[in-house]
Order: sequence, then structure tokens, then C-alpha cells
Amino acid sequence: MKHLSKVLSLLLVSYFFILVSATAQRPPNVVVIFADDLGYGDTSCYGATKVRTPHIDQLASEGRRFTDAHAASAVCTPSRYCLLTGEYAFRDDHWAPVFLKVGLIVDPNQTTVADVMKRSGYNTACIGKWHLGFGEETPNWNGELKPGPLELGFDYYFGMPVVNSHPPFVYVENHHVVGIDPSDPFVYDEVADTPIHLEKMGFNQIGGAKAAHALYDDTYVGTTLAGKAVSWIKEKKDDPFFLYFATTNIHHPFTPHPQFQGTSEAGRYGDFIHELDWIVGEVTRTLEEEGLAEKTLVIFTSDNGGMINLGGQEAWKRGHNQNGDLLGFKFDAWEGGHRVPFIARWPGNIPAGSVSDQLVSNVDLIATLAALTNQELNDNEGPDSFNILPALTGQPKKPIRDHLVLSAFRKTHLSLRDGDWMYIPAQAGGGFSSPELGTHGFGGFPAVDFAGQKNSDMENGNIKPEAPKEQLYNLRKDFRQTNNVIRDHPEIAEAMKRRLDEIREANGTRL
Repeated sequence: MKHLSKVLSLLLVSYFFILVSATAQRPPNVVVIFADDLGYGDTSCYGATKVRTPHIDQLASEGRRFTDAHAASAVCTPSRYCLLTGEYAFRDDHWAPVFLKVGLIVDPNQTTVADVMKRSGYNTACIGKWHLGFGEETPNWNGELKPGPLELGFDYYFGMPVVNSHPPFVYVENHHVVGIDPSDPFVYDEVADTPIHLEKMGFNQIGGAKAAHALYDDTYVGTTLAGKAVSWIKEKKDDPFFLYFATTNIHHPFTPHPQFQGTSEAGRYGDFIHELDWIVGEVTRTLEEEGLAEKTLVIFTSDNGGMINLGGQEAWKRGHNQNGDLLGFKFDAWEGGHRVPFIARWPGNIPAGSVSDQLVSNVDLIATLAALTNQELNDNEGPDSFNILPALTGQPKKPIRDHLVLSAFRKTHLSLRDGDWMYIPAQAGGGFSSPELGTHGFGGFPAVDFAGQKNSDMENGNIKPEAPKEQLYNLRKDFRQTNNVIRDHPEIAEAMKRRLDEIREANGTRL
């Protein structure tokens, strides 16, 4: 009996050490905070002086800040497609935002980053802006919104179905609009009675559903989403979790909670950044209070560069540069369209206060988290995604990526980054190009001229008649893209053009 007791004691001790070892080796929780339209110069740790972002700055001081990170698309919907699938959105012909009547644009059979995390036993949630469509062909706003996030690997979804400047102005939870009443259905082509602080456009509207619309107040969207994220983290804290938190900040209209109004030196645009920083702080504070900070990889980045719409123009006049010294804005193939903040924190694994100039992208998330959870992807899973975990945790001597394909609003401007070189196969930025100051579509060379940016192809807000038909920049020497050097290096441009053509044709093949 005494011998049996010793054996049992040894077995219990062995089991304890196995359990401790397994717990110690368990991959971390992962929180991805995906900001909306946040430019390279929109936070103080990236150089902003008219706004204050202490919580985002703290992430950078406790982790690694990347200076050469890019959204694979300069447009919101395709950028989200890239992040979730690890596939360039152009491969499935996605270039523009989707709105009210568009079905789910991601094939439910396609592996997503949420699928990868679920394979490793993670709880998964998407909270915030979806903007990838619902339903097989068109959303059934009065019924079941399926397929949607739950068919793409997420256990839970709560958020804005489209974008906070387009209808329907409601929340969706899992497969249904929150507060939907069958006796008061949505009605297409009827203006909704909502508190949205934006002049209603005369198209693409959906009204009715007063009970559902009544639950939405645009000045409380950010705080509502933050509360949902915090609650979900607390609920799932005892098991591994993956949270994709896609904020609506700082997409227009700029409608911050009253507590943030008037707090910045950049108008409502800057106030909305302050609210975003608070949202980040709510997430990091919760991780600290629940004892999860050391066990959680936090990635903070943006879906594309900052936009020069009406609020952005006002911020610029007050001295705030959305994209810092970069050329162009959201929707552009120029750096201002897609070079974005990217910060990663994982205490004990990512060196605190470090900076990296590695070329990385949001399309790399799926391969990186697969590596984090010791998984190998098949060739048809995340075909354009690179494992950048070594860049997060160390300082690789060689570049992890030797190239990156970057898409703009216009198909003509699908571009290639290759080492220090950026090749754009057309003139201008390929984004919005309205010459009228104050309009939503203000962009292109008129916007560049408004912002005082310089480019050798431009004169007085117009393209010079003698300007080349394509563009080539050496970003190490000229990150502001002031000089188009394609005539000086035609052989480099031709080689990059050939490589871009090969990538276009290599659909679904890991490169």
C-alpha cells in the first residue's frame, strides 16, 4: 500500500510538470486591432503633433514599431479580404468597397485566419466593421444574414455590417440585425430615420426597421464596440482566444463620443483619433487587469492610409498630416494610400521599444499565426501570405519579403514593391481624383497640390504633358516619392513589369 502511495505521488508530480510545461508552451492569445483609415502620420509615435495617442504609443514602447508596413490594398473592403484570407484581393477581382446589396465576397470554403486559429483550439471573435458582405447573393436584412463571419471561422460576431457612413445604420450580432422586428421590416430605397450626422445620399438607401435603427447612435459606436470587445475578452480569458477587432475609427463621418469632442488640435478628425486611442487603451487595460498581457500578442495596424475628405482637409489646414511625409492618400498606389502604422506587442518575446524596417503587410497575418500555432498551410491556404513572426520577435538580417503587390482603387494601378523599388504602371495615384476641394472624391494631383506635396510629374495640381506614362521610385533614397526615375532606370521598370505580369497570372500559387 505504501509502495502504491509513492507510485501515485510520482504520477501526480509527473502530471503536474507535464501540465505546467504544456501551459508554458501554449501559444499566446492574439488580439488584432484593425483601425479604419488611420494614416501613417495619425499617431504621435509615428510623428503626429496635433493629436495625442498615449495608449498606442505605449504599445510601441512595450513592443515593436514597423516603419515599412503596408495594407495590401489601399481600399477598405479588399484590404480586409487580404487580411482574413492571406490572398491578394485582386486575384478574385475585388478592388472597391462593397455596400448594401452585396453578398459575402469570401468563399466559405476558403481558409481564413479565424479557421487557422480554430484548428488550434482558439475561441474566435470578430467585433467591429465587417464590410465583406452577407448572404450568398445579397443580404437578407430582415432575416438570416448567412453566410457571414460565422461561416468564415468566427465563433462570434458583433458590429457594423457595412461602414459607418453608409446604410443600414444598425448593429449585427452573429446572423441577425440587432433589434429587428418582423412587424417593422427594412424597406429598400427608403431613407432611414437614424441619428447619423451625415447628409443622406439619394441612393443605396434602406429604411424602416425603426426598432433596429433606434439602437444605433453614431457618437456611441466606438464606445459600444470597445465594450463588446472587453466583455468578450473577460468571458474567454481562461482559454486561448483570437480577437479580430475592426474599429470604425477613424472612418468618416467623424463622430466621436462627447467625452472626446474638442480634445485635439485637429478638429473632429483628431478627436476621433483620441477616441481610437482610448479604445486601444480599454483593450490593453483589460488584458492587464485579467493577467493576460504577458500571454497575449497584440497587433495594431490600419486597413489603408488616411483620407483627404472634408474632415481630413480641415485637419490638414490645422497642421495635421494624415500620412506624414508620404505622397498621396487612401485609395492611391502612392505610399500614402497603403503604408500604415503597424505595432506588435508580446512581452518577453518581442523586444520592448524596438523598431523594424522589414517589409510586412496585413496579408501576412494568416501565415504568421499559422507559424505561431505550429501549423503548416496548404498551397491553397494564404497563397500570398508570408510568415513574418521572425520580424516580430527578432531582427532578421535578410528581408522576409522580397516583393509585395499593392492594389489601388483603379485596376490600372496594381503595383509592385520589389526591394527598395516601387513600380506603378500608370500615371497619378489611381485613387479618387475629383478636383473640387471639399468633396468626398477629392484626390489625385489636386489633393497632392492642396497638401503641398511635390512630385516631378506634377505642376500646379496637374500632370505635366511630358510626364512618363508609368512611375518608378527608389524608396530608400526617396520615400516621399518626389522624383519619378523611370526614365533613368528603364531596365528596372521593365523587369518589375514582367514580374508583376507573372504574379497576375500565377493565380492561387504560393509565391
